[in-house]
Amino acid sequence: MKKHIHVVGAVIIENGKILCAQRGPDKALPLKWEFPGGKIEEGELPQEALRREINEEMQCKVEIGEQIDYTVYEYDFGIVHLTTFYCKLIEGTPVLTEHVSIRWLSPHELPSLDWAPADIPAIEKLSKILY
Repeated sequence: MKKHIHVVGAVIIENGKILCAQRGPDKALPLKWEFPGGKIEEGELPQEALRREINEEMQCKVEIGEQIDYTVYEYDFGIVHLTTFYCKLIEGTPVLTEHVSIRWLSPHELPSLDWAPADIPAIEKLSKILY
């Protein structure tokens, strides 16, 4: 049986642009783009996990807003449950610790990147909403 992996993603918006992060070459889904975030640990709320992950991965603090989407996607390594939230930077500037590249794109530019499949439903929503 495949394992279920519960993850959260941050859609960080600043000046109308959204932060996109590229996975490293040695990770699962190498070089695919994603919203920064990570796994929810035992006993954590999704928002707490997201705050912690952004702090660890990007060394900045975010304020978490509304949920955007909840997607379940089956990969070969497991079934990913991804919840994405709108976020706003409140402290610091994103630093690359785990990702190889970051870009700030406007919503209609998002589909131009090669996204991890679980992120695509959120991308489709965002490119419609935030015009």
